[in-house]
Amino acid sequence: MESSKNLTSLPEEGQEDDNHEEQEGKESRKPSVSAFAPVPHRPPSAQSSLQKYSPLDWKEFFDREEDVCIPNSNDVFHVYMAGSEGPVVFCLHGGGYSGLSFALSASKIKEKARVVAIDLRGHGKTSTENDLDLSIETMSNDVLALLKEMYGDSPPAIVLVGHSMGGSVAVHVAAKKALRSLAGLVVVDVVEGTAMASLVHMQKILSNRMQHFSSIEKAVEWSVKGGSLRNIDSARISVPTTLKYDDSKKCYVYRARLEETEQYWRGWYEGLSEKFLSSPVPKLLLLAGTDRLDRALTIGQMQGKFQMVVVRHTGHAIQEDVPDEFATLIVNFISRNRIGPHGVEIPGLRRPSQPHN
Repeated sequence: MESSKNLTSLPEEGQEDDNHEEQEGKESRKPSVSAFAPVPHRPPSAQSSLQKYSPLDWKEFFDREEDVCIPNSNDVFHVYMAGSEGPVVFCLHGGGYSGLSFALSASKIKEKARVVAIDLRGHGKTSTENDLDLSIETMSNDVLALLKEMYGDSPPAIVLVGHSMGGSVAVHVAAKKALRSLAGLVVVDVVEGTAMASLVHMQKILSNRMQHFSSIEKAVEWSVKGGSLRNIDSARISVPTTLKYDDSKKCYVYRARLEETEQYWRGWYEGLSEKFLSSPVPKLLLLAGTDRLDRALTIGQMQGKFQMVVVRHTGHAIQEDVPDEFATLIVNFISRNRIGPHGVEIPGLRRPSQPHN
């Protein structure tokens, strides 16, 4: 079972995982040398190591990307999209990640639904007037403004999916009750009690993580060997967009300046459990370990107020570590709650005709 130290939505890249050594050992284990083998086994070359951690193209998983400009501002949000039918699974990543955190799972979900994954403010390829304003109010308003710009006054059924910090944003967006087509809420591995308790350690975690990388491949390698991500292919897709090249230092550094946003951290999680429980739409909580539940959620879960699934053998980034299982959980959630392209579909009940995008 994972320890609660993994439940932070800041630089999840900086977290160590004792269980990771076992996985790495399995990957690096080589067959024993046979006396009949024509060529002795040789250790991998530096070139093959580079290939193992080289970036993968997101186009194999998402169908397209788009820059969405928010009216009356200089904010431009980068969006990845997949699928053409069904409700929209709108994905919000954690602190220090990017929209490509959902790439591998999107390639599966798009068979049953549309997928939209955005780069939040201060992350990935998104550009805003103030990249350091990661207040929960600002990020929630960003999501609502983006949905308004993308879908106008007739949005399709929306299932908000948020990982870690993005889970908090998803809950706050739902709590505003400004998205009338909201049909479902999925929160991935973030719980108020555990998150609040971990905030005192955040600056130390941020300062202790590797800060500079000579190449993107080295950053991908470090994210996997450091334990923050367990799926090499997902890391090869998602990690590159969490970096930027620093000309003055002649190396790659983190795109998100999380250490400068401490004033907003508490606001991400205070009151989160009650807001989650009070949302009237179907809810799913995905956890990497049962030790994450706080008192309010434990009571709510016993009362059947939401569905909870503990995903085994994964780290904090469930959608990256086990993308196929994550995609199945999302698709099953949509199916179980009969969420169609325009909302909940009840057999035999004709919905009033209305325009939809």
